[in-house]
Amino acid sequence: MREEVEASAQASPIVRFDQVRQGGETAVLRSLSFALAPGSFHMLAGPRGAGKTSVLRLICLADLPTQGVVQVFGRDVGTLSGKEASLTRRRIGSVLHPLVFIDHLTVWENAALAPRVTGRRPTDYVNEVNAVLKWMGLAKLVDALPGTLSAAERHRLAIARAVVNRPEILLVDTPDADLDGAEAHRALKLVTEIHAAGATVLMASRDEAFAAATGHPTILLQDGRATLSESDGR
Repeated sequence: MREEVEASAQASPIVRFDQVRQGGETAVLRSLSFALAPGSFHMLAGPRGAGKTSVLRLICLADLPTQGVVQVFGRDVGTLSGKEASLTRRRIGSVLHPLVFIDHLTVWENAALAPRVTGRRPTDYVNEVNAVLKWMGLAKLVDALPGTLSAAERHRLAIARAVVNRPEILLVDTPDADLDGAEAHRALKLVTEIHAAGATVLMASRDEAFAAATGHPTILLQDGRATLSESDGR
């Protein structure tokens, strides 16, 4: 195990945490430091309450650190203007718990939210949304409402919504928490294909065995700090 989690030799990590603390006296994250190289795939493991979701929320700019520095795309997120933060979020796809959809919109309309809110014309993204939903196994459910979907289908819809804009970073929060073994591995397969297309991926899991079985290096959260598993061969 390494005390300092660093990306493989890269001049400019796509994500860097430097002595990050989140919260007050009972902070889950106390002195968290790690860096991710562009195009890498890491698992983020730890038991319930270890701070996995907090890490993902900091990367996608849903929260700001109480102390320390979080850099994304080489920028300190705490120094970004409102417009800069908005533009940065568009480059990140996230699947965070709880999975939230607009219940009166169809599966297709939920998947198309990202390109829609960025001002793209429907004619520019309709084929893209259809292709992503087909890839996720949701082509026959495009007119269904989110409330009628199974847990596995909702998770696949969340991934579809996160990747339709081709994000540079994809964050996925504990698919093994909601899905059975077969569906969790299906989600992993889909995310692996997204990584192969060029995205930097950070996927959280409560199960260290599941994380280790992926073959990707695993960042283990413990006592508010991070260590890197030896699965990456170091």
